[in-house]
Amino acid sequence: MMRSKALKLSLAVALTLVLLYFFGRSVPWKDVPGQVVDVNVPLFILAVILSAFHFVTRAARWHILVAREKLNVRFRSLVAGNVVGFTINFLLPGRLGELAKPLYLARREGVRPGFAIGTVVVERLFDMATMCLLLGLFMACRPLFAASWPISAEAGRQLKFLGILGLLVAAGILAFVLALYLFRERAIKVVAFVLRPLPAKASAAVTKILREFIDGLKFFRTRGQVALYILLSLVVWLGIALFYWVFFLAYRIHVPYFLVVPFVFLTAVGASIPTPGMVGGFHYFSKLGMTMLMGLAAGRAAGVTLVFHAVQLAVTCLLGYAILARDGMTVLQLKRMGESESQ
Repeated sequence: MMRSKALKLSLAVALTLVLLYFFGRSVPWKDVPGQVVDVNVPLFILAVILSAFHFVTRAARWHILVAREKLNVRFRSLVAGNVVGFTINFLLPGRLGELAKPLYLARREGVRPGFAIGTVVVERLFDMATMCLLLGLFMACRPLFAASWPISAEAGRQLKFLGILGLLVAAGILAFVLALYLFRERAIKVVAFVLRPLPAKASAAVTKILREFIDGLKFFRTRGQVALYILLSLVVWLGIALFYWVFFLAYRIHVPYFLVVPFVFLTAVGASIPTPGMVGGFHYFSKLGMTMLMGLAAGRAAGVTLVFHAVQLAVTCLLGYAILARDGMTVLQLKRMGESESQ
């Protein structure tokens, strides 16, 4: 077990270093400090405030899924679960925050752990689908503003490739999830057969979690809820785009709001790479987006990226630690909970 953890950590660190190399190469680092301090302070403060806004919109969206298990779940618990999940993702490798988030809610609100985990899978599917949709709309509308805000042919090809790749991944995960849901009993029997060498108690526990997980995949009760969930998914990601847009304005980078959409798509791709604290992946794709889409110099793109990451890290972790302190919990406890569920 210890050897496996050491190997995973070594691979994560190696991947981080490779991505940081690509992020840092060609950057004139002596110019970066000057780029970082050249900022409009009121707009910067507004951007810092907006950096936490997605916790609220994500909580509103999450409530639709959780309400099937518990209708009167407290909204503050939904917000806190999102904050805690992102805090764990920032501090630890392996995306353990995706497990810490539902397990935190299960502990606070008495929701079944497997069910809560299933709702997070649904969320991530819609996150991928929403970003692919927004990117597709951007690419479709690009001819309308190509003259005033041109994007190189190479950038267009890369965006198209990433959009198609993301859509294929989302479709693959959705097909797997639907297969679990549609063939529930057969899937449980297959898992039970695979677990036969384990002790009966351990096998029963895993089977119970799987049943709860599949219950969490029962997406919505009405078509109206589907439409509302899609709408809130758009609100979540357009709100994230608003945060970045205000940040760009704070650094006197004047770009139209719609040009931030493909940038957000690229940063989401980078943040999904399971490196410690999202370091490396976020940095490389953020710099790539600024240089490729907005024509910024490498030094300016690198400096703004570092501030982006530092602000999100600081705001999220401060809120996360405050919530955990209020609840009498620690990051280590949540880490152990996530690891126990992932095994």
